[in-house]
Amino acid sequence: MPIHGLSLSQYPSKPDHFDIEQVIRPNILALHPYRCARDDYKEGILLDANENALGHSISAQSPPDNASSFDPMLDMDLHRYPDPSHDPIKQRITTLRSVPGIDHIFLGVGSDEVIDLLMRVCVTPGKEKILITPPTYGMYSVCAQVNDIGVVKCPLEVSGQSGEGGTKGRFSLRVEEIKKAIDADASIKLVFLCSPGNPTGTKIPLQSIKAILDYDSFKGIVVVDEAYIDFASAGSSAVTLVKDYANICILQTLSKSFGLAAIRLGIAIAQPPLIQVLTNTKAPYNISTPTAHLALSALSPSSLATMQSKIETLIASRAALLKSLSDIAQLGLGPSIGSNDSNFVMIPVLSKDGVRPDNVRAQKVYKALAEENGVVVRFRGNEPGCEGCLRITVGSEEENATVIRKLELVLNQF
Repeated sequence: MPIHGLSLSQYPSKPDHFDIEQVIRPNILALHPYRCARDDYKEGILLDANENALGHSISAQSPPDNASSFDPMLDMDLHRYPDPSHDPIKQRITTLRSVPGIDHIFLGVGSDEVIDLLMRVCVTPGKEKILITPPTYGMYSVCAQVNDIGVVKCPLEVSGQSGEGGTKGRFSLRVEEIKKAIDADASIKLVFLCSPGNPTGTKIPLQSIKAILDYDSFKGIVVVDEAYIDFASAGSSAVTLVKDYANICILQTLSKSFGLAAIRLGIAIAQPPLIQVLTNTKAPYNISTPTAHLALSALSPSSLATMQSKIETLIASRAALLKSLSDIAQLGLGPSIGSNDSNFVMIPVLSKDGVRPDNVRAQKVYKALAEENGVVVRFRGNEPGCEGCLRITVGSEEENATVIRKLELVLNQF
């Protein structure tokens, strides 16, 4: 049963053991997607979608809260439904990420929508499963529970030296264990890999990802979540694998390096058959016109130059923050764990004698920072391999200085 609207024969690719029609649920393959009005016609006197032809009602005298600079006269045709495809945005993404074409790109309401869609179209509720590698992003498990699908956990390597690269360092992918899990459970349809990891900050080498893609016992899809990829070294992204592998899907976002968390724009990059399935399944007009307007601006050459400059500043600030943390290590902080490939660092709070990571002390420090000192970090001590850990996002120079000053104060209290 072919995917609606797409001929699969024009997309030959490896691995030979993968057949996307065997991964997608039969009812999804048979789906005739909802057609919005703008799928057919985009110009003329548009009287076909029950829109308000008189335009939006935002008053110049009554701007939204906290939006005194909002221009209600900005011409975005807010009385019309959005473009359902947003090809100009996709075109700019293809240039930025060296993707073959816009048919390799899907846009979602944040990466979370894509995560949920992948589970809904690939994994049969009550029967099939996903595989995750804790410690990792919590929404994989949440979406799985919402969709009534099972979760197989194959933890990352929690031994080894922090910051060690390659395939055997702390928080590296245990490829052979994942293969064993796949062999033991044929119902696993999706493998979720976070690179760089959250909360680990550690990227996954491409050779480890390829080892799973090429494993002929796995008939499903490898989903590589690259929310923080722009903070890692050049050549870290698995997007380069998309042209060769039909069983990979890359997730990216404008929330992190682009600094646009509020507009909720996520990106999936994969071969056209999977992109077409996601497109067939999504809600109509899922990306709003204001979001699209801001995203297109953020992907302009001048904005990309600004983004890159800010990334360089954050990376330099990350190094400075780590140095400042090491300067107060005698108060009971361990060295950072993970490889620091993201816009955050993860630091273990040690027991008062400095012998071991201490969850109780870490929670006290975390609460005191937030409730008494106005500094909010994230406690991650309950994650595998993260005992006693606080995750600290790299802030501005002033914010980083405040974190160190307040952390020093609180560590002296407990």
